[in-house]
Amino acid sequence: MLGAIEAGGTKFVCAVGNETGQIIERIQIPTTIPAETMPQVIEFFKKYPLTSIGVGSFGPIDVIKESPTYGYITSTPKPGWNHYPLVQVLKEASSVPIGFNTDVNAAALGEATFGAAKGLDSCLYITVGTGIGAGAIVQGELLQGLSHPEMGHIIVRRHPNDPYKGKCPYHHDCLEGLAAGPAIENRWGVKGDQLVDQVEVWELEAYYLAQALMQYILILSPKKIILGGGVMKQKQVFTFINRYLNEFINGYVALPELTDYIVSPSLGDNAGITGALMLAHQALQAENE
Repeated sequence: MLGAIEAGGTKFVCAVGNETGQIIERIQIPTTIPAETMPQVIEFFKKYPLTSIGVGSFGPIDVIKESPTYGYITSTPKPGWNHYPLVQVLKEASSVPIGFNTDVNAAALGEATFGAAKGLDSCLYITVGTGIGAGAIVQGELLQGLSHPEMGHIIVRRHPNDPYKGKCPYHHDCLEGLAAGPAIENRWGVKGDQLVDQVEVWELEAYYLAQALMQYILILSPKKIILGGGVMKQKQVFTFINRYLNEFINGYVALPELTDYIVSPSLGDNAGITGALMLAHQALQAENE
């Protein structure tokens, strides 16, 4: 029996399930401060005889096992969670193996195992919501190097008719600063779900996202691109992304049929928590080797 945590900036989704992706029980706990959130997380898992726990967390996080701060949420602006030892706290409470990665890497793993990228050895999962992040599977493995990918903070060319300065507190007009949900709201004055019929909103959004996809395609060459998160529930964006991507690539590399290549998550909102179950399964396998 596996435990799974999708640790988000607004809520922790906790679930118990198995290696087939079946979820037996799940709950949501508000992400407030660790002293309030974590006791509820630990109490939920106490009801079950878990063999391991998988965690897909908001970041940045330390995923390097040799690091003295492995398992920490690091430089987040989220009050109370800066340099928080998430894995260590869970270890003390449960004494089982723990798999730990980013929330978007977990979602990529979920979609690669059971979802839109099933059967492929590479894919890219991008979430466009409160922030923008991406996780990647490359040759069957989650992408990791010096740290985990932070693809939401790449620099994109500004649209010539976009005077908005950008929302990112670190880089202002990086991809996240120009195209995440808070940037849409800040630029247009209302939330994106109130702008459904305003074509110019979604054309501008696609202009930035398509630039990012071009860079990811040229660098990683993923076999499937999955776009999730709250903003991407505005399905009209996909059409504009495909148009701009073809324009930007300009025939330089051959692309598959874009309606089959750039898709929504097959697992919907369960991609992250399903991937967290797979992180738990991997941690258990590693412990038993």
